[in-house]
This record gives sequence, structure tokens and C-alpha cells, in this order.
Amino acid sequence: MDINRLLISIVCISCILQIFYATRSSARLVTGWTVASGFVLAITAVLSYLTPAIAGLIGGSLWAVLIVAPSFAMVHVNRLLTQHKFQQASKIAQIVRLLHPADGLREQPELIKGLEMAQKGLIDEATLIFQRYQSSTPIGRYATICLYQINSRWSELLIWLQLNTTKDILTKESYILLMYLRSLGEIGDVNGLLEAWQQFKLSIEKTNLGTRNLARMYVLAFCGEKEQVAKLFNDSLAIYPQTVKDFWLATAEQAAGNYEIARELLLNLTECEDRRIREAAQWRLSQKNMVPYERTPLFEGIVEQIITEIQQEAWYKGSIIKRQPKTTYLIIGFNLIAFALEIAFGGSTNLITLYNLGALVPQKVLAGEWWRLFTATFLHFGWLHLTMNMFGLYFFGRLVEFILGVQRYLFVYLVTGFGSMLTVTLMSVNGYSKSGFLVGASGAIMGLVGVSVAIFLRDWSRDKVAIASKNLRQFLLIILLQTVLDLTTPQISFIGHFSGTIIGFLLGMMVKHDWKVR
Repeated sequence: MDINRLLISIVCISCILQIFYATRSSARLVTGWTVASGFVLAITAVLSYLTPAIAGLIGGSLWAVLIVAPSFAMVHVNRLLTQHKFQQASKIAQIVRLLHPADGLREQPELIKGLEMAQKGLIDEATLIFQRYQSSTPIGRYATICLYQINSRWSELLIWLQLNTTKDILTKESYILLMYLRSLGEIGDVNGLLEAWQQFKLSIEKTNLGTRNLARMYVLAFCGEKEQVAKLFNDSLAIYPQTVKDFWLATAEQAAGNYEIARELLLNLTECEDRRIREAAQWRLSQKNMVPYERTPLFEGIVEQIITEIQQEAWYKGSIIKRQPKTTYLIIGFNLIAFALEIAFGGSTNLITLYNLGALVPQKVLAGEWWRLFTATFLHFGWLHLTMNMFGLYFFGRLVEFILGVQRYLFVYLVTGFGSMLTVTLMSVNGYSKSGFLVGASGAIMGLVGVSVAIFLRDWSRDKVAIASKNLRQFLLIILLQTVLDLTTPQISFIGHFSGTIIGFLLGMMVKHDWKVR
């Protein structure tokens, strides 16, 4: 596959997925991203028909400018907002507004400026900005919430939310839902908070990890689970500034009945530079006689479930295991060494060189050169082939290594690589495949995908692990997209990929693992 065809495939798949996820996301994220993705997809499709030689270059350029750049910029803006670096966030948001003016991004720089004014204590200026954008739109609701939040008017905010939002709005707009949960906790209605958590739990699970754990942190803090709050701020919520961490740790201490510890933390916060934090600390100090929540069976069940889900997600992402995926790095290293040998002995696209180094030739394997079933897995045709496979190996290999451990991971990788090459050989000599010459680690990599699917399926069916269900859907989508790519690209071995996936799945169903003992 040349780079032009690769770009066409990437652009088409990316735009289709963008449209799919945008239509299922918040209303404020539908129109602009859908239109931009549809435009890029249409241009790429037309050019693929009229001038296929440059379709990838033009489509890829449009995709980079209209989709990739705004996406990465928005991720950075959100990161800066989380860190309360509003001035920097506003500058980047102004650039994003030029590239992608829809979906509230046009108004975002001004709203961020309002947050900056509030942070500096310029409440009147901030109020004017937020009032200017008040409306019944998602951006208008965000502005209204900011008006209430900067002065800690939580009771008024809760009333406004109850009168001006619906279940559908809370389900689609994660920020509104977060503020609804927090408002219930701020006024001391922990029962209402737990009921709202149960009601909107499925919607919360569909958000990104940061939003999901922030919602969990609210529940844990208002229920007095100070150790769990501290763990979240040491892990997935570590990006937040120390003042925010201290505020919520104080909240958890207060809810747990440790009033003196909470008071000391909050008094320190009343002197910080951020006016919003000072207001929030003053509000919390005014709740001096907050009574620790009575631990009912319902309460215990919800909190235990939240803690378990946090542990599961941390384990699946490898964050509990404090080590690098050294085995994955080792396998990548062997592939790089093999690629260096290809270059040294004649070039990575030289078929004679690849043959001499051990490319898969079915007739030769049947003639006794069985070692080609292994060596072909470490050879690659050109730098693009190598780069794509190593990226896939890094992405999928880390997860399987963390879950299965080094020995079982190596066993699975080598067996799926060997098995996929053997399948291609048998299918070829029996006339079911035209693959007469094959190199690449993709069969083993798709084997890792198959193993992952088996692991997620087992965990979901056995323990109803929510993150396993989510990952299972994502990996099945990967297999579907890979299948479409294989069937539409003659240079790619569909049999090698498909057989690797099946072998990996079967191995994954057999090997043992248990996240609870990790």
C-alpha cells in the first residue's frame, strides 16, 4: 500500500467515525464536526474517482486542517482549562475558532476570558461576559452555570437546573450533569446525589475518563471517602492544580466528620490567588455543622461499585502496574533490527533481500523451510509498512502484556504470528489464496486484538466489568474496519489478518487472567 492510498483510507475511516460519534454525542458537538467531516469525506471520495493519484494528498491536507488540528487544539485547551490556565487557553481557543467556528467554539474564547476575570476577582467584568451569552443553547446554559458558580450560589443553581433542563439535556451535556451532581452535594442533599448518580450512571459511563472520574470524585467527596478522593487526585485527576485538590480533600474530610482537618485546609485556601477557590472555600467553611452521611446499604453499594469501577479502569489501562511494557519494546526492537538488516543487505523493498532474510514463500515452507513462518513475522516491506505495524504493536501489545504477563504474552504473540503465516501457507498451496510472498507482523498484531476481545468478553460475561464492555465494542469496531481495509486493498493479506485474529481469540479464551489479583 502506497502513502496516497493509505491517506485515503485513514481520511475516510476517520471522517466516518467522526460523523458516527458526533451524532451520538452532545448536541453542541454535532453540527460543525459532522459538516466538516462530511465535507472532507465528500472531497476525498470525488477526487479518488477523478484524480486518484492526488486524492490522498488533498484529502489528507483538508483532514489535517479541518479535523486533526482543531481536535488536538481542543484537547490542549481543555487541559489548560483543567489546570486553570485560562489566559493560555483563551489564546489557543481563538485559533481554534478560526479553523472550526461552529459548535460553540466561536464563543469559547470570550467565555474563557470570563473565567479568567473571575479568577482574578473581577467579578463584575466576568458577570457581564456570562450574561451576554445566556440563552437556552448549550453555550447559553454553560454561561448561566458560570454565573452561579463564580459566587457559589449552589442553591440557586440547583433550582435553575431543575426548572431549565431536562433529562435529555443532562444526558447529552456532560458539563451540565456534572454541575447538577455537584449542586446536590453542595446543598447537603447526598441522598439526591446518590439517586442522580444511579439515574444517570449509563450516561456518565459514556463520557471520557476525566469527566467520568470527576463525577465519581464528587460522589466520593460528599460521602466522606477521603482516601479514594486522594487516590483519584494522585492518578487520573492529577492534572488539577493543588488548590482544587486541597478543596476537595477538605470537602471529603468535612463529610467524614474530621472538621478540624477540613477547617485548616479551607482556611489556607481563603488566601489563595484564585477568587473562585476563595469563594468556594468560604462556602464550605459556612457548612460548619455538616453531619456525616449515614451509611445505608444503598450508600455502601453505590460507593463500593464506584471504587471497584475505578480499580478496573486503572488496571485495564495499566496504571496500577508501575512498570514499562518492556516486552513490547523488546519485540519492537527485534523488528527494527530486522529492518536494519534489510537495508544493509539490499533494501527493505528488495524482494530478493526479503527472500534471503526469510520472507514467507508457501512452496518453500512445504519444502522444509519452516523457519520462514517465524522470520517473515519480523520483516517489513518499506518504512510505511514497518511504522504502521509498530504503532499497532505498541498500542495493542502494552495492554495484553499488562493483562497476561510476560510469558503468556510472548506465547500468544509468537503462536498467533506463526499460526497466521501457517494458515496463509496452507490456503495458498490449496488455491484459496494468491499470497505467494508475505512479510509483516500484522498477523501477530491482529492476534493481540483477538486476545483482547476474548479477555474483554470473558470479563464482561463473568464480572460485568463496565470498562470491558466498552473496550469490547471498540475492538470489534477495529476488527470490522480492518476487515473492510483488507478486502479493498489487494496488497494486504486478509487471510493473514483474519486467521491471526481468530487464533488470538481462541488463545485468549484459554489463557487465565484475573484483574482482581493484579
